[in-house]
Amino acid sequence: MKKYLSLTLALTLLLSACTLFTGCGEKDTVVDDNQTEVETQTGAEDEAETETETEAETEVETETALDVSDLKVGFIFLHDENSTYDKNFIDAAKVATEKLGLADEQVIFKVNVPEDIACYDTAAELADDGCDLIFADSFGHEDFMIQAAEEFTDVVFCHATGTKAHTVNLPNYFNAFASIYEGRNLVGVAAGLKLNAMIEAGDIKPEEAKMGYVGAHPYAEVKSGYTSFYLGAKSVCPTVTMDVKFTNSWFDIALEKEAANALINDGCVLISQHADSEGAPKACEEAGVPNVAYNLDTREWGPNTALVSSKINWEPYFKHIIEATINGTEITQDYCGSLADEGVQILGLNDKVAAEGTVEKLEEIKAQLIAGEIKVFDTAAFTVEGKTLEEYMADVDSDAAFTPDTNAIADGYFHESEYRSAPYFDIDIDGITIK
Repeated sequence: MKKYLSLTLALTLLLSACTLFTGCGEKDTVVDDNQTEVETQTGAEDEAETETETEAETEVETETALDVSDLKVGFIFLHDENSTYDKNFIDAAKVATEKLGLADEQVIFKVNVPEDIACYDTAAELADDGCDLIFADSFGHEDFMIQAAEEFTDVVFCHATGTKAHTVNLPNYFNAFASIYEGRNLVGVAAGLKLNAMIEAGDIKPEEAKMGYVGAHPYAEVKSGYTSFYLGAKSVCPTVTMDVKFTNSWFDIALEKEAANALINDGCVLISQHADSEGAPKACEEAGVPNVAYNLDTREWGPNTALVSSKINWEPYFKHIIEATINGTEITQDYCGSLADEGVQILGLNDKVAAEGTVEKLEEIKAQLIAGEIKVFDTAAFTVEGKTLEEYMADVDSDAAFTPDTNAIADGYFHESEYRSAPYFDIDIDGITIK
């Protein structure tokens, strides 16, 4: 089994590929699972035909593709199901592995694995335990996953939210993310419509349309998310402003609730978040303030205030990497899910809270985003210190904390998640205040 995977990985640079799932960038491709079928004969080696980059046909001898019953998959999670972020991954992994027919003993979940050497130790343990495919879900896991990939060359390592797969170029290491900024933009539209309804009802004045945002860390991933959310709201409610408070933790119920309450006390009339607990939704329910959440439907915590949520749907990606490992087909090096392929989803729209016409408006904007008729980071939609940006050097390729290397603005918009899947929009725009 491992001999076959090693040979497949060694052939990666020779295999031509076609897209299985729609991604954000154009440089990453993958062979369709249905395109490669390996027939076996007793005592004979299998033959597969593939086209090289020179379009010459070459016969490549391989071993038989894995049977699904032979596969073993390990998952590494930063927290457990108490974290909305990790629960989203865990739920998707359970659904994907069940649909693909993996038995319980073929799937190993490792939870509460910190972003330090413990991640490498866990990955090594899973590899030693016979896992053919290992996945980790948190940004800080990346260097330790790369370390494990360099050592266990016959194992496939996949990592969500990472940035280095397209530069380290290991044949058995892959990154994945999604254009969640489009999802956040959509729920921002829902928030803006809610603010308009509050203004029309006389609950607030136009100049009081201030939102609050609970952010985990001041990273590009978080900034991209809250900026796209704000721009969505601003597209329908032009007087909106937004305050942001960071907790400096991905998961802390008390800190997230405290931050939400502080924003509410400072005049924010609607709260959203990029933090991984129910702290902010619970604070909003207690204060009677509308809430836009992330990763999970939060109506159980805020039946009277939960407005809508956005999330990355990881099920298509898990299906892709598991089937590719079984079939010996390529895994997209830097995968990016989208609204078009259901890699980004909107859920939990609460009719009790949403403004009239929200469903229809979201469907309209979603269709325009998928068609490319709307660009979330259209430079005409925002300013920086009163000026419109014509170029911006983003940190796309470097391993340093911030080394500008790529102009991400062209054709009048910032090209988020196109040069790599993980977000790199880290611009502080007018209308958003960091508290």
